[in-house]
Amino acid sequence: METIRSFEDMVIHLAQRGERKRVAIVWAADQYSQESVIRALEVGFIDAIFVGCREEVENNKRIMRYQDHITFIDASDRDTAAKISVQMVREGKADILMKGLINTDNLLHVVLDKQTGMLPKGNVLTHITAARLPEYEKLLFFTDSAVIPYPTQEQRIQQIRYMVYVCHALGIEEPKISLIHCTEKVNEKYFPFTIGYKEIIRMAERGEFGKCIIDGPLDLKTSVSPESMRIKGIQSPINGEADALIFPDIEAANVFYKSITLFLGVETAGVLQGTMAPVVLPSRSDSKLCKFYSLALAAI
Repeated sequence: METIRSFEDMVIHLAQRGERKRVAIVWAADQYSQESVIRALEVGFIDAIFVGCREEVENNKRIMRYQDHITFIDASDRDTAAKISVQMVREGKADILMKGLINTDNLLHVVLDKQTGMLPKGNVLTHITAARLPEYEKLLFFTDSAVIPYPTQEQRIQQIRYMVYVCHALGIEEPKISLIHCTEKVNEKYFPFTIGYKEIIRMAERGEFGKCIIDGPLDLKTSVSPESMRIKGIQSPINGEADALIFPDIEAANVFYKSITLFLGVETAGVLQGTMAPVVLPSRSDSKLCKFYSLALAAI
């Protein structure tokens, strides 16, 4: 497949593929969730399973135009809707789980239930975001702005495995993955996680993540700017052309996410990885376009 370099490419690819994924939407009572689902139905890459709040959905005439690709499942409340939706994924009756008007903590409580949830034993739950930045010629992926506060070495290794998987799914044959720090120097005393970067790079060189290029520590500018790398005199296979950034902790990643969306108006897409199926977990402040793109990313 051709490399997907933008959200527009993503939508075109899904339209041409002609394959519909079954999406269980938990309590889709809010306008933005409904609008994103309508657009996905229009493009033709989902079948929507609305779990709960049937009356609110049926009142949307635009949704009801697609009755042949809609299923309703009754649920008495949001938590029950979450349990039903997760069970559908476990039973292979849904390919994607999508959050509607339900508190994130409530949904994750069901997703992470050790007996009836969606996280297989040994897997790590993490969040991957894709962003289309102005003047950057391709999508930029990063993790983790929403789930893991301070990743351990083992969690970071899992994050990279999922990141490589996502990049390959979008046709990025050899993704360049940058291990982010505030400088390009390893600092065992104040930033002990940078020691672990060395082992991750060795693992990549041994092919343990599949086809990819990993380097670090690198700061944000040198990761995405060949000019910054040249000025600093840094030699790196990333060459200022990173496809993905692995942030050291949730604080750095979340500040980056909030900064690009607030000050640059950047559209993003995000999915949870590590679960049995992708989970679209949009923020209440996300635009309907972000929710649509997140659904598209999950479908790919």
